[in-house]
Amino acid sequence: MVNDPSDDTLFEFPCDFPIKVMGLARENFDAFVVEIVMRHVGDIREGAIALRPSKNGKYLAVTITFEARDQRQLDDLYRELSAHERILMVL
Repeated sequence: MVNDPSDDTLFEFPCDFPIKVMGLARENFDAFVVEIVMRHVGDIREGAIALRPSKNGKYLAVTITFEARDQRQLDDLYRELSAHERILMVL
């Protein structure tokens, strides 16, 4: 699929897209993030999830790489993740 030149995006879809979500490392934060991402992208490939705890273990960064279909999908995903109180940052 070729993008319309009028699209306001730097990506050519579909494309592999990594999203990083950070929050407090408690209450199954990683599973919580995966659940939200799966609502927007469907199944996640094996090996597509990376976890990185902070130095003191208080925070956890969850990076999930998935095949993004279009800018709207990314916008909807960022909006839902950013709106949740358990999520401190989305990159």
